[in-house]
This record gives sequence, structure tokens and C-alpha cells, in this order.
Amino acid sequence: MARPKRKDKSRTVLRTGELQRSDGSYRYSWTDENHKRRYVYAKTLKALRIKEEAIEKDKSDGIKAEARYITINDLYELWKDLKRGLKNNTFENYKYMYETFVRQQIGSKRVSAFLKSDVKRFYNYLVDERGLKPATVDGVHNILHQIFDMAVDDNYIRNNPTNNVLRELKKAHCFKTEKRRGLTRPEQELFMDYLKNSQTAVYWYPVFAVMLGTGLRVGEVTGLRWCDIDLEEGIIDVNHTLVYYDHRTSEGKKGCYFNVNTPKTEAGNRQVPMLDFVREAFVMENQRQELLGVHCEATVDGYTDFIFLNRFGQPQHQSTLNKAIRRIIRDCNDEQFLKTENPEVLLPHFSCHSLRHTFTTRMCEAGVNIKVIQDTLGHKDITTTLNIYTDVTKELKKTEFEGLDKYFDNSIA
Repeated sequence: MARPKRKDKSRTVLRTGELQRSDGSYRYSWTDENHKRRYVYAKTLKALRIKEEAIEKDKSDGIKAEARYITINDLYELWKDLKRGLKNNTFENYKYMYETFVRQQIGSKRVSAFLKSDVKRFYNYLVDERGLKPATVDGVHNILHQIFDMAVDDNYIRNNPTNNVLRELKKAHCFKTEKRRGLTRPEQELFMDYLKNSQTAVYWYPVFAVMLGTGLRVGEVTGLRWCDIDLEEGIIDVNHTLVYYDHRTSEGKKGCYFNVNTPKTEAGNRQVPMLDFVREAFVMENQRQELLGVHCEATVDGYTDFIFLNRFGQPQHQSTLNKAIRRIIRDCNDEQFLKTENPEVLLPHFSCHSLRHTFTTRMCEAGVNIKVIQDTLGHKDITTTLNIYTDVTKELKKTEFEGLDKYFDNSIA
């Protein structure tokens, strides 16, 4: 004898797994691929059956049932546990981006319900309300894109909702990547002359002279040890960088402190010849430390005897160096205005990394071979070097043609 068909209070026949609850709402139950009982609820039978259709589609597409309950934070923790092949400083930066900008804002959202429109809304929030710069939003996007890619690969969702969103955002907000430029020759001369002749700024001359005369990254300069340089042969051995981490969100670690990292690529391990003024800068720093009795008091991941130290014998911090540059710019320009109402040259706003770009510019101006520039700067991909070279040569061409224009004017007159 056939079992009587189950019906709800309105006498509508219920399907397998459907149930009307005592409060009039509906429930649908089914067993997932792991033999676990799952439930969804709805106020009306029509709404419930829409959910049933979505569940059946997920089953046919191989989407996991638990995807309905997995949050972005859950996936981030999984990504963090499984991610390999990243340098420590890159991995720490990813974690900082997530903990600072993502976790509290959208981390509790369910992955399966997070749409492309939600991603757009989140990125707009970062730009409009948090005032983040394009590079920072790019960093946030980088980690979110990886997390959602993993969700697609693991059958939690069908498509990555972050795809192409950043490109659209950049167009909508008219993001433009500011091209870095080095100091011009007159600006460079003004900067170095001020460092040499100012009683307060001369303290910073050695470290900035080394940056300007080698093109080393700031972490490579602050990480230099006396054993990494050969003053007789005039060679600097670049084999590690000094980085400063915020570990306040890391498990079992508190506070901010230095770490030593090896270069990301083999190209980062290199030997850089010393220019004469760079050798003199090292000698000057050594003499200053001997005179003041300053000695390295720090050991970072087994590395010690760092060259550039603060008054406490600790390695110089990048932010300290950039602050010093800002003060030097201010004081130097003030001095120029005291000399004349309309100075011919003033220092522009720039950072430590601008000194690396200045060194590159001088090499391009001197006609140094592009491969030599690549090796000296430690670029793995020559495209990076070529992009800088192209920008510099464009400026050179413009300057040369301005001079040519004057020549023609004079010859025609």
C-alpha cells in the first residue's frame, strides 16, 4: 500500500526532504557528500524550493555543501596554513594587509554569498572612506584574489568574484601610477653639498651617499655589515636585506622587530663596485663610530656588526631615514630662500628609494650597458630595467631637443 503524500497546511504536496514547521515556516534537509545531514530554512514554500534548486545545481556542479557555511576568514586561515614558496617579508606583508583591512570588515561573510558587487563595494570603501592609495588596494586585492582562487579550486564557489574588479576600480577612480623620478644633477649636487656642509645633516651623509652611489635598496643598505664590504678591492657583497616586521597579529609573537631575509631571486645576490665617494662614505662612518664609541649592539637572526647604526647601536630603520630626508629637504630649502628670494634649485619631495632611482638615472645618462645596469640593481627581469631605462631616455631626449631648439633659434637668427 502506497504511503500517503505529505502536505502542508495549505494542502500542497511536500517533496522528499521538505517539512513545514509548527510556526508555518519550511525546512529542507538532505545528506551531503560526506554523509552529513544539512538543513536550509525559508518562510515560504516557494522560497524554500528556490534554495532547493540552488542546492541541486551545486550538487551537479560539484560544489561542496559546506561552502554555505565557510567564511572568508575560514578560507584565509586555510590559505595561510597551506601557502608555500613566499619570502618571509612578502608573507608577513600579506598577513598584515588581511588583518588590517579585511578581517573585521568582510572576514565573517560567507564565501558562497560574496558577489562581485560586494567586492566592488568593499574596494570603494577602502578608497573613499579609508583613503587608501592604489598600491595598498592592490595589496589587499592580491591576497583576496589568491584566497578566492583557492575557493574555486576546492569547489567552494564556481567563479572568483575578484576577477577584473581592480581593473574596473582603477578606471572608475582614475588611478594613475606615479612614475618615480630620480633627482636631477643640480638637485643631487644641492642635496650632497648640504649633507657635507651642514653641522646637523652631516651625520646622515655616509648612509645617503652609499644609497646614491650604489643603487642598493634601503633594506640592503641598512643590512650591510662590515664583513660585506671590501674597501681595498672596492666591492660590496649584497646577500641579504634587513626588514622590519609588525608581529602583533602573529601567533606567539608580539611587537615590532627586525628580521634578515635573503634576496627573493638569485639576481638579488650580487657584487656592486664602489665609487670613490662611496668608499669615502664608509671610511667616514667608521671614523665617526670610533670617535663616538658607538658599537653594534644588535644581533638579528644571527647577523651582527651592522654598519649603519643609531646612537643606541641599533640598525637604522627605514622610516627614520625617510624622516631624516624630509627634515633635510625642509632645512636645505629654507637655507636656499635665505640666500635669495628666487633660488634656481630646490630639493623636491623624495624618499630613500628615490636615491636608487637617481643612481639608475645617472647610469643611463652615462651610457652604461643595460645588462650592467640590470646586474647592478639586482633586477631578475630585464623588463623592469628597460622600463626605467625607457623613462629616463625619454626625459633625456626631451632635454636634448630643448637644447637643439635653442641651437636652431640662434643659428637662424
